[in-house]
This record gives sequence, structure tokens and C-alpha cells, in this order.
Amino acid sequence: MENETIPVALLIQKALEMMHFSYAPYSHFHVGAALLTKDGQIFTGCNIENAAFGPSNCAERTALFKAVSEGKKEFSAIAITGGPNGTVKTYCPPCGVCRQVLAEFCDKDFKIIMAVSAADFKIRTLGEILPESFSL
Repeated sequence: MENETIPVALLIQKALEMMHFSYAPYSHFHVGAALLTKDGQIFTGCNIENAAFGPSNCAERTALFKAVSEGKKEFSAIAITGGPNGTVKTYCPPCGVCRQVLAEFCDKDFKIIMAVSAADFKIRTLGEILPESFSL
């Protein structure tokens, strides 16, 4: 399902590359993400763990926070890959916290690409995976 305005294969490739930068000494679950802005820029992220767990940050939020800190607040899609010891065997959906953070900045039709590879992926909208998000 290659969307003509979303470079799905490129986003998946960048998400897979970001897994190599993951810092996951506790869970050993490495995650990479690549976030596409509406103006075509890509911001990447990886998960970064901490012994205290609370200060840990998911790959999706790392990419989103990088983008927002650079003045970007309109997004089209995100690709997410992840697996134990950096081996991707199944789809890696965003956690509940990441879903809610994405809902702060993204429309319900925002695309979430969960991928094992560029040939094995599925796309869901934020509205599908978080139908009733909290908002003010």
C-alpha cells in the first residue's frame, strides 16, 4: 500500500536504520522511527532507556520531539520498526503514551506504518489505533 504522497519505503528504511542507534540495555527491545512532516521533511528517532525507567523515551516521541523542537507541528506519517535485540520479526505498534502524544499534534488520518521490512508492513490511521484520544 504505497501512498503516492507518502514515501513508505524510505520511511521504513530510515526507521530500520535508527534501530542501530537505540539504547536499550534493560529491555533489549530496539525501536526506530521516521516521522514525515507535511512539508516533506523526515525526523528520525530511536528508543533511549534509563535505569530509572521513567526518564526513558520511545523512538516515536524522540522523533516527534526533535521535529517540534525544530518548529515543525504538522505531520503526515510515521514508520515504526522494532524487536528484541534489534531483530524485527513482527509489527511494532506505538505504545499508549506515544499514541496520546501523536494525538496532540496529528490528525486522525495521520498514517502509522508498522513494518518488518519495506515489503512487509501495514498502515493504520491514528484514528483507528486511538479512536477516542484525550484532548482539551
